[in-house]
Amino acid sequence: MVDLVPTAWLTHVPLLMLLSSLIAAVLIFPLPEQARRARSTINLAAAVVKLGLVFLLFPVVLDEGLRPEFAVPFLPGIDLVLRVDEFSLFFATLSAVLWLLTTIYAIGYLAEGQHRSRFFGFFSLCVTATVGISFSGNLITFLVFYEMLTLVTYPLVAHWGTAASIRAARLYLRYTLSGGLALLIGVVWLTSYAGPVDFAPGGAIGVAELVDARPVVAALIFALLIGGLGVKAALFPLHGWLPTAMVAPAPVSALLHAVAVVKAGVFGIVRVIDDVYGVNVAADLGVLEPLLIVAVVTILYGSYQALRQVDLKARLAYSTVSQVSYVTLGIALVSVAGATGGVVHLVHQGVMKITLFFCAGLYAEEAGAKKITELDGLGRRMPGTSAAFTVGAFGMIGLPPTAGFISKWQLGLGALDSAHPWVIAVLLASSVLNAMYFLPVVYRLWFRPAPGERIREPLPLLVPALSTTALVLLFGTVASAPFMPLDIAGQVAEKVFR
Repeated sequence: MVDLVPTAWLTHVPLLMLLSSLIAAVLIFPLPEQARRARSTINLAAAVVKLGLVFLLFPVVLDEGLRPEFAVPFLPGIDLVLRVDEFSLFFATLSAVLWLLTTIYAIGYLAEGQHRSRFFGFFSLCVTATVGISFSGNLITFLVFYEMLTLVTYPLVAHWGTAASIRAARLYLRYTLSGGLALLIGVVWLTSYAGPVDFAPGGAIGVAELVDARPVVAALIFALLIGGLGVKAALFPLHGWLPTAMVAPAPVSALLHAVAVVKAGVFGIVRVIDDVYGVNVAADLGVLEPLLIVAVVTILYGSYQALRQVDLKARLAYSTVSQVSYVTLGIALVSVAGATGGVVHLVHQGVMKITLFFCAGLYAEEAGAKKITELDGLGRRMPGTSAAFTVGAFGMIGLPPTAGFISKWQLGLGALDSAHPWVIAVLLASSVLNAMYFLPVVYRLWFRPAPGERIREPLPLLVPALSTTALVLLFGTVASAPFMPLDIAGQVAEKVFR
């Protein structure tokens, strides 16, 4: 009996992580606008509890190899399943860490704003949906939380209530609901042939049998699933909603790019390839080479469009279009090193991009600088913010000792180990383009004349930016240490290719 107590407790940890943010949302929505202290306390308490729970799972999942699971009946013969494995823990940790920092940032950013209870209520629901996506143990559970994420992020994009934000939110909804419909059709179609599909390393048995018996049907379903997920993952040409959504508040931009929406899409792509079809089955089916081409086109197109933008957040948005596709690229290379590089970039891109959006919000709020031409001399006027932005930019380029260098190095090794060594040229071209649109910004910050006096950098906004900057450097300097993203990504990749 003594041995059963920890196991019984662990089976409820995924549910507790889900409930921590769901309960927070229920408590926050009815709060009056002036209840700032209560709202902040609930937000931060929920974020801290979630972070504590996720770290509780680390030794259990990574060292002991346990798979805590919670399930409830949903449809006839189908359960809603929350299950923790290496990959789900990887994504949940990213969400938990960055959500705590984003919560601190958002409290400071919206200190004098309106509709804060509504904002933080939906903010907490976004956390709930992302945790549900992270721990989904089967396709149906994933679909439920994936669609929930679409609905609860709409009010955040539309938060300011201006004509531009309403248009952007409606465009976001049109894209994501269309993608959700494609995903729904794919899931129902696949379930009708293969039965309920659980996520499993190497793919589901029923799906492998479908590929053998009806390869054309299996390929069409794969296209529907990836197409539906590709909307949130901002794969070209399904990316149009993302730059437009930058009218949202800076914490929401950080949310969309680094933690929730875009990451949910690319997380789902990895799940479909690795744990629904199985990477080797998908490769034999012939669907990964077209996906590789789409990823390559997205990487180069996003970088080219970023180069053309004069608005800082728009440049960062197109950078996300490019950078997130590294994850898809790595998985589509069909090599352990490539998959490791793709999976680790899920975290590395998150901490780098959220740093940049935190800084963009600081520049806009404290200096009124939204366009790149308005950043001249801010390195000396806002040194903390500019140092953080510089590290994030160097990471996106792939310079050592940043996390971005580790990602690109690993992807390069994956390309050499694959049947597509030409991808090395794509990675180099992308890095050159990254340098072309980030280095001029860094130059303006530090080497252009500084008109005006030193600008105050509020600690609630600056501390989260400096914290993620520290993570960018930590993940780049001790990458191979136990429990670092590269170590966990390697475990995920090796398991897929067993």
